[in-house]
Amino acid sequence: MNLIYSAGIAAAMGCGLFLLLSRQVMRMVFGVMLLSACVNLTIFLAGRIGPNPPPVMQAGETVLQADAANPLPQALVLTAIVIGFSLVAFVAALALQTYRTIGTLDSRELNQAEKLGSPNAGEER
Repeated sequence: MNLIYSAGIAAAMGCGLFLLLSRQVMRMVFGVMLLSACVNLTIFLAGRIGPNPPPVMQAGETVLQADAANPLPQALVLTAIVIGFSLVAFVAALALQTYRTIGTLDSRELNQAEKLGSPNAGEER
């Protein structure tokens, strides 16, 4: 079953990489979102997905049950979700401001800094 999950995650990661290599900025944002989701799924898969009881200790116990779910992948995925969401929110705000300023989100036309020239053009060495 893990092989099927891994193949699905790999296919989704390939789609995310394809979107990330696009020339449109919004497709790049969607690619980052998809890659972030695939990394979260990979962490979950590494934590052994299964019908395990939750990682809760009863009163008076000092260790988890032997068959309890591993809490570390869950904590890592929660952290990765927050980081991924903040990254996508920042990039989306940056894309919106770029569209308002320049009028396009095509990366071939985002060459405003190149038109200014090299900052070292007038200096002697």
